[in-house]
Amino acid sequence: MRQDGSSSTAAERERAVLVGVEWKGREDAWPLAECLAELALLADTAGVEVVGEFTQALTKPHVTHLIGSGKVEEIGEAKPVLLYDVVIFDEDLSPSQQRNLERALNTRVIDRRALILDIFAQHARTREGAMQVEVAQYEYLLPRLTRAWTHLSRQTRGGVGLRGPGETQLEIDRRQMRERLTLLRRELEGVRRHRALYRRRRKRSGIPIVAIVGYTNAGKSTLLNTLCGAGVLAADQLFATLDPTTRRLRLPGGGEVLFTDTVGFVQKLPADLVAAFRATLEEITDADLILHVVDITHRNVERQVEVVDATLKSLGVEDTPVIVALNKVDLLPEPEAVQASLQADERVVGISALGGRGINELLRRISEVLGERGEYVEALVPYNQSGVLATLYRLGAVHSQEHLAEGTLVTAMVPQALLAQIEPYLLREDEEEVNEAEPAQAAQETSE
Repeated sequence: MRQDGSSSTAAERERAVLVGVEWKGREDAWPLAECLAELALLADTAGVEVVGEFTQALTKPHVTHLIGSGKVEEIGEAKPVLLYDVVIFDEDLSPSQQRNLERALNTRVIDRRALILDIFAQHARTREGAMQVEVAQYEYLLPRLTRAWTHLSRQTRGGVGLRGPGETQLEIDRRQMRERLTLLRRELEGVRRHRALYRRRRKRSGIPIVAIVGYTNAGKSTLLNTLCGAGVLAADQLFATLDPTTRRLRLPGGGEVLFTDTVGFVQKLPADLVAAFRATLEEITDADLILHVVDITHRNVERQVEVVDATLKSLGVEDTPVIVALNKVDLLPEPEAVQASLQADERVVGISALGGRGINELLRRISEVLGERGEYVEALVPYNQSGVLATLYRLGAVHSQEHLAEGTLVTAMVPQALLAQIEPYLLREDEEEVNEAEPAQAAQETSE
């Protein structure tokens, strides 16, 4: 009820308490405060109101509840005061731990993975994204199915030929879930093959691909919108966009490029989630350049960079060139000093994806790096092959052209993928030597 006595039709947000564990002796662990702050952002993105936090320092997890029994009692005793509906753990819970906690607290209990899956389910917009989320959800739920059902009695049987134990409802549910999972995996494999064909077609077109990666909420979608006017949802939420978006842009130095926005990374991202989004993440593996967007204002920026680097390494793209875009430099106390200090490193650029600061410099450096992966060529294009000339202007950086009797002589920097298309028109060094020798030979014959 509102204060004026009227009723609201908006659904009330669920109330949750967060539970975090500080692991003693783990040097690679994130600070507990940072983990809980990120978990709170995830909960807010999922539409949950956080009303309390509980923490415990442990050397190793307890088998039954992950945390100690005393801490479980403390959480249970706080329920009448905090009036929470769900308990969210920052750690992965085993099915038995989750079941034991729900019995002890008489409250729904979920872990970080379930929370991320819920957000993914809310934000998937395409059929592909929805299938990827559904696969991950089924893989998560299958071992936990026992706690989700109370109707585990044998099915009622009657009549001749129908007597006997039959299947439990649980067995039927498991079988149906496995069948659905098999079907989804088959469909996703088809999506993966289709996406691979599409990527090969893009490769043959000769247009370089730049994959935009980064920690979730670093500003990737905002940058794509600024660069290309993509119209992608850009919200101050974790995992605001899941489905990849590709847009075309012409670089200032000449030549077109494809920018692809990908799903954001996050710490403790389960391996099965990465596997479920394999078809999407393969966009990164085929990129000619990786643009790593970093929120330079985040208090844990170094850790976020480590997470992204580790994820990229797991995808096997260590040899792909990377440009780091330090986003939100305009929010720093001395943005000009920061940008000046970055001039010496050609692979790092300070930008403001929202305000537009540094975007021209970023595009210049992208053009330079892609140029390093191209080749400087000289081509003689016949006048009846105007389409080839147009392709050179569209995909390459043309430096000069000259109209000769045989056609248009062009010098340009072109991507490697375009070389096969223009191979018949390329002038090699031996051909140039012959062309230079022909006038001298003709002059000698005339004098004789």
